[in-house]
Amino acid sequence: MNIDKKITDDLVANNVSFVTTVPCKQLAGVIEEIDAREEIFHIPSNKEDEGMGLCAGAFMGGKRPAIIMQNTAIGVTINTLATLIQYYRMPLPMLISYRGELREPVACQVEMAVHTKALLAQMNVPTYHFHHQSDVEELDAILKYTFMCNKPVAILTDANFWGGYGDQ
Repeated sequence: MNIDKKITDDLVANNVSFVTTVPCKQLAGVIEEIDAREEIFHIPSNKEDEGMGLCAGAFMGGKRPAIIMQNTAIGVTINTLATLIQYYRMPLPMLISYRGELREPVACQVEMAVHTKALLAQMNVPTYHFHHQSDVEELDAILKYTFMCNKPVAILTDANFWGGYGDQ
């Protein structure tokens, strides 16, 4: 199964037509797949909170948005998430590379990994953790959920899900 294609196919099947991304090595394949799809308007962001603002604008303009980002910037997004996305009840699927877990080669990534799930829980953001490639089968239901209830959801995708750090 091509994970990048499956993720993009599920986004398209759920009428996600606007995606903003912040670069991440683990997410590079899915970002390339999204960029190649005519059904999705893809605009890269410089920062995750800026990307959430772009998604809010797309939603207000009648589009179904999603953001693809890294967990190390969750702290940067808290204000935008609370005062814009949650306050105005905007659905926002957040596909997040979950850096900093076991076998992480970059030490500074570990500090944010320690706080990621707790911050999302404190914000009452439904959070799903994809550890095995088969977990992607849940994505369609998660996307339907976020658009049904008008809430942001976090889909944490760890290195194991993406195939490891190159040493596995």
